Amino acid sequence: MANKEVKPEGKESSWKDFIYNPRTGEFIGRTASSWALIFLFYVVFYGFLAGMFSLTMWVMLQTLDDYTPRYRDRVANPGLMIRPSYLDIMVNSSNFEQYKKYTNNLADFLKVYNDHVQEKNKMCDEGVYTIQDDEEEKKVCQFKRSQLRQCSGLGDTTFGYAEGQPCILIKMNRVIGLKPRGDPYINCTAKRDTPLLMQYFPAEGRFDKMYFPYYGKKAQPNYVQPLVAVKLLLSEQDYNTSLTIECKVEGSDLRNNDERDKFLGRVTFRVHVTK
Repeated sequence: MANKEVKPEGKESSWKDFIYNPRTGEFIGRTASSWALIFLFYVVFYGFLAGMFSLTMWVMLQTLDDYTPRYRDRVANPGLMIRPSYLDIMVNSSNFEQYKKYTNNLADFLKVYNDHVQEKNKMCDEGVYTIQDDEEEKKVCQFKRSQLRQCSGLGDTTFGYAEGQPCILIKMNRVIGLKPRGDPYINCTAKRDTPLLMQYFPAEGRFDKMYFPYYGKKAQPNYVQPLVAVKLLLSEQDYNTSLTIECKVEGSDLRNNDERDKFLGRVTFRVHVTK
């Protein structure tokens, strides 16, 4: 039979005895030695778990490359993004306060493309890949802001927004090791019956091969993606209308028609300009 504590006559047990029982020396139902054994068990148990977790992480980290992701099969094709970073662009060309958020966004984005910054990078050979497999520190090819000409923001700080012909910058997302075949270029079309006049910078909206392949942020910390600027040459008939414009990368093996990913090799945005 289990031993039962004999209560002194005239005394009832209370919650105070449960917290600390001076007759048995128990604290919350256990003696000091019992609590010490439980504490020691959990120290050993959780110490073992922490050791196993640390060992597993260490082994896994030994399989990683500081410069190249181990698995890249799901990002073999780049997406396209635009600047200013809005997919719905509403412009009142006579109201600077209304559209300055777009021009400020473009100006901030292009700071790293300033000519004096890019002159620190290397002049590369046009039309050929910049292969650098043997060099630990990879060089970066120049892409000067002035190459965007009328959309550079140098001569016209409003990027055409003040005249109702806004500029849109298109960039290709970075993919390590990507070497697009062919001659990739950007082609934009308006989703309407009549074509919309546009002007591309650099000429013909091309992404030169010299900016590929990309070797990663650690190997090329100063790398900048090549850009294509599209100037929308809107006329009076195009104002006060919401224009849906789709831009695709064409002329290469890069995918641009995956219905499951609307940004894979293409980007769609809307522009509405009023005077």
